[in-house]
Amino acid sequence: MRPTVFRRTTGLTNRYDLEARAGHLDEVLQFAPYLALTHTVIAGAVLVLFWSEAHRIYLTTLFFSVVLTVTLATIAAWRYRPQRLKVADIVAGHRIAVLFALILGLSWGSMPLALFPAPGTTDRVFMVALCAGLMATTYTFGSLPHLGLVYCVPLALGSLGALILDGAASSWWLAMLMGIYSVFVAFTAGRMGRLSEQRIIDRVRVSEQNETISLLLHDFEANTSDWLWETDAEDRLQHVSDRIGEVAGEPPQLLRETPLEALFLGVRDPRPMTQEIADVLTLVAERKAFRERVVEVTIGGLTRWWRISGRPILDDGDTFLGFRGVGSDVTDTHQSEARIAYLASYDPLTGLANRTLFQDMAAQLCARARTTGEACALLYVDLDGFKFVNDTFGHVLGDTLLAQVAQRLIGTVPPGAQVSRLGGDEFAILLAGVDEDALITLAKRIIGALSMPYTLNGVQVEIGASVGLAQAPRDAHNPEGLLSKADLALYRAKVTGWGNVCVFSTDLEASMRRRHEIEVDLKRAVAQGEFTLHYQPLVSLDDGRIHTFEALLRWTRSSGESVSPADFLPIAEASGLISQIGRWVLMQACREAAHWPEDIRLAVNLSPIQFRNGDLIAEVRQALEASGLPPKRLEIEVTESVFFEMNATTIANLNALRALDIRVALDDFGTGYSSLSYLIRFPVDKIKIDRSFIKDMDSRPECLAIIEAILALARKLSITVTAEGVETAEQAQMLKASGCDDIQGFLFSPARPAAEIPHLITALPMRFCEVFPRLPVPFQRAVA
Repeated sequence: MRPTVFRRTTGLTNRYDLEARAGHLDEVLQFAPYLALTHTVIAGAVLVLFWSEAHRIYLTTLFFSVVLTVTLATIAAWRYRPQRLKVADIVAGHRIAVLFALILGLSWGSMPLALFPAPGTTDRVFMVALCAGLMATTYTFGSLPHLGLVYCVPLALGSLGALILDGAASSWWLAMLMGIYSVFVAFTAGRMGRLSEQRIIDRVRVSEQNETISLLLHDFEANTSDWLWETDAEDRLQHVSDRIGEVAGEPPQLLRETPLEALFLGVRDPRPMTQEIADVLTLVAERKAFRERVVEVTIGGLTRWWRISGRPILDDGDTFLGFRGVGSDVTDTHQSEARIAYLASYDPLTGLANRTLFQDMAAQLCARARTTGEACALLYVDLDGFKFVNDTFGHVLGDTLLAQVAQRLIGTVPPGAQVSRLGGDEFAILLAGVDEDALITLAKRIIGALSMPYTLNGVQVEIGASVGLAQAPRDAHNPEGLLSKADLALYRAKVTGWGNVCVFSTDLEASMRRRHEIEVDLKRAVAQGEFTLHYQPLVSLDDGRIHTFEALLRWTRSSGESVSPADFLPIAEASGLISQIGRWVLMQACREAAHWPEDIRLAVNLSPIQFRNGDLIAEVRQALEASGLPPKRLEIEVTESVFFEMNATTIANLNALRALDIRVALDDFGTGYSSLSYLIRFPVDKIKIDRSFIKDMDSRPECLAIIEAILALARKLSITVTAEGVETAEQAQMLKASGCDDIQGFLFSPARPAAEIPHLITALPMRFCEVFPRLPVPFQRAVA
């Protein structure tokens, strides 16, 4: 047990001091047998050589004192050295060593004084040489300088004393030389002792550092996924830890002394060699350092990934000793990186290529088309009605629908076609070397496949698809241009209705440029106030009076050119300007309608985009309050698309309008396939029959039958009916005979500026009398 208390001795901690003193003592004890043998031989030689010339009792005493001392020192060394010495043992050992050194020094120090005066000159020279030799044994105590001094000083003093007491001139010279020699021995022995002390301290420090490093490495392996590996000069594994055995799936004892490749390929059950493993083994064989090499290994039937680093170990002579390195299991990281790489190129919902990978594939096909002339095509697919499904049934079901759409696309396209999801409900299909007729056929097949009913979590839904088609190098030379051209074609396909295919043509670009110009001019028109409102009357078929004026937006550019609402309103909706324009229309119309007679209403069309706005009701309130128009005189016209995109905000806005006593009219009624269901889901105050039925009612009996069915349904639901697009007296007379409430159209008046409204209010009843002077005989029966 090492002491934990510290004290300062020669600038060292108590631990270093004790370790150093134990090291000193150990080194001295190592020389004890040799020192004992040497001193025993010298003592025996002195006994024999001087037996007849000196006092025999002294010689015997000297011999036994030396022999006994060195014998006891050897026994003590034999007892102490195998043990892990404690503090008390070290202290006692030093004291005993000092005692033995002192006894030995005093014994030999007495020899010159006792034997020098008697012998002859030859014996004296032998005595001086013997003393000098005995003093040289001081170096055996070099690691403990104080032992050397305790031993050397009595011997030196005895030698000097004997030479001085002799009185001869030669003895004085020998005394001087002996003194110099004694000082030299003492100095060099002390110097060697200090060097030995520093060496021992350094050794203790290195040992402590190695112990600390070993603990840190053990803790490192125990608490991280990293592990250390080491080989010898023959590339055999050394010091195999439990951690290595764990990650390699082998017992550590089986891996020790096996070739490095066993770490990767296994011992009990050989595993396959991979190129990455072969590369690492080659680098090791070539004695080359490597860093963070990722290798794939199979452990227990599972694929794992290790990251390996290593470097060769050389000694001072550049002799190769082996390899050392670190490894770590990076399976989780590798799988995460693979997942990130997958998500960078593929859509996680459908598994299709995403926009980034689409760009790469399209770039390759376009480059090949430019260099070889081999055509490639892009089919740009957009789902029709997906938003309704997503808003009605929720995003979870919408995501399931997109996944099934992806599977149908993969099952429909030919081999080699690349299917991508560009975002939302937009998909792109890239093909190479297909003619236009085959592409159109494929597009129709895709539309047919995507339009089949879907069953999602027990819910059956139906959607459609529209396709825009463009080719390279005919239409474009790069992915951006190809996608832009296909987008133009898709836009045209959707404008013409659901489920259509459109092939890009140059006139589409002209149309798009025209659209862009209108969009730019629209922004300026909003800022500069280039809009005006015209009003078209709704005439009662009962008495010819005007009950309502519908506000219609007109745009006249600063150049004097008029732009048709059919041209700019779709662009305004697509660009988002419709909300700003709609607010102005509502405010201006209410302001002008406030000056009309109190029995005449104002009808204002609102875009579905405005209905999705949570601020709609606040805008309506603001327009009514600013103009002073009573809410009951305002009528809001909506199209069926508002109901088709029914969501919480739309329903809340419609209910709030009804709560304010504002009438709601359903415009263009009859053109949607679910019009009747809309009336059940949300009752309205008025329906307006679309002009497409009115135009052919006098030539197509089925149109008249539909109109009469609508009128019968409206009477049952107490809903007012207005017929749009009435242009002839015959149409008006048939509608009156069928029980229609109001008519609207050029027969009575187109939309006129607000300044002409007083004239219309006065003149149109007289015009009504001209149209209905009397009822024809067939219609009299119908009315009766």
